[in-house]
Amino acid sequence: MNFQQILAKEEIFGQLAAAARQLKMPAYVVGGYVRDLLLNRPSKDIDVVCVGSGIQLAQKVASILGDQTEVTTFKNFGTAMIRVKGWEVEFVGARKESYRKESRKPIVEDGTLEDDQNRRDFTINALAISLNEENYGELIDPFGGVDDLKRKIIKTPLEPEVTFSDDPLRMMRAVRFATQLGFDIAPDAFDAIINTCERIEIISKERVIDELNKIILSPTPSYGFKLLLHANLLKFIFPEMLDLKGVESREGKSHKDNFYHTLQVLDNTSKASKNLWLRWAAILHDIAKPATKRFDAKVGWTFHGHEDRGARMVPGIFKKMKLPLNDRMKYVQKLVKLHLRPIALVKDTITDSAIRRLIFEAGDDLEDLMILCRADITSKNHQRVQRYLSNFDKVEKRVQEVEEKDRIRNFQPVITGEIIMETFGIKPSREVGKIKILLREAILDGKIRNEYDQSYDYMLRAGEKMGLKAVKKIKGE
Repeated sequence: MNFQQILAKEEIFGQLAAAARQLKMPAYVVGGYVRDLLLNRPSKDIDVVCVGSGIQLAQKVASILGDQTEVTTFKNFGTAMIRVKGWEVEFVGARKESYRKESRKPIVEDGTLEDDQNRRDFTINALAISLNEENYGELIDPFGGVDDLKRKIIKTPLEPEVTFSDDPLRMMRAVRFATQLGFDIAPDAFDAIINTCERIEIISKERVIDELNKIILSPTPSYGFKLLLHANLLKFIFPEMLDLKGVESREGKSHKDNFYHTLQVLDNTSKASKNLWLRWAAILHDIAKPATKRFDAKVGWTFHGHEDRGARMVPGIFKKMKLPLNDRMKYVQKLVKLHLRPIALVKDTITDSAIRRLIFEAGDDLEDLMILCRADITSKNHQRVQRYLSNFDKVEKRVQEVEEKDRIRNFQPVITGEIIMETFGIKPSREVGKIKILLREAILDGKIRNEYDQSYDYMLRAGEKMGLKAVKKIKGE
């Protein structure tokens, strides 16, 4: 690969080289951009290491670019960043690091390019391309990173146990890169992760969850979770998921391994959607099965109520793992709670009312719920899966028909609380709330349509049964 020709295609590299030359400061493109270039993966993030001040180099680049290019500096870390024409370029001075056993924060000193490459997490991230006049475009690969890319393997530049002990987040990063790229982790590196796994507890939850989310967003996230399991990391970062693992047998009856079932549902979901939070719903849809598992001599193993129990567990898991506690958490909670409902509608005897309730409760998340439910159809018996999927096709068709007919999703009854109060001459009270619920239920049950005259008459009858008397007739628009 001719890197001079590649660099020549993008104006930004010439500008970086010009700034480094003017400052007489050796500079190199390092890490992820170089790796992705060799893997033919698109990237717009450039990391530049210089032997000197990264902030000074960034300011010089900005002056060459002109057009009021802004430099964002992070003085505590000695780094700077600029954005230009779709590129995000980060600058840092070359450094060497040393760690104390009880801390994840390194002692940092100025260093050479060699020092900087030595501190990199993996050989495939220690690659550098020179921006210097004497060897412009030369690939600097001290640890055989190019060969490791070809062999599809994750290796550390230095002794792996030291690498992971120094910065335990690198264990998560090893799993993340292996999952994203479809690589293996070198045996000695994987053994080092096993031997060092408990050190992950000194890393902040925010940094851990950032890596875990990248694993979840990879093409086949189950691979990452299997690596986390066998590396003994899962028990430290997500013990609730580990509780799903295992099969119990009694009187010749067994249940499926809910850990591996969950991974299959996650992969199925990932094929249909890149939505991180839908993938989290797949991860958590059966999370309460260990807590609700019971054995019945007649029917075998049951997990009654695991969907409700699981929905109640979601906020606690999100809080502990430093995931957002906003509408994203509520979205996951809703899907966990409802994930059995569409499958229960397979029977021919199911009424339009049951389908209306599902549509109403799922609201704008109905399509995502259906993706999750379809993904939840798993079995080693291929014919059984095809039969269930065929039945589910019928459910989706019927849901669509009811939705088109009744337009019930996210509906609001035409009779408002204000109309109820004005009609009966009452103030905000329990009676107003009760009438609103009766109206909503009547519409969902198909007793009345969500139209003014029908709803108003129903409200009058409901009020009379509660001892209320209409004092004013409110005309509909």
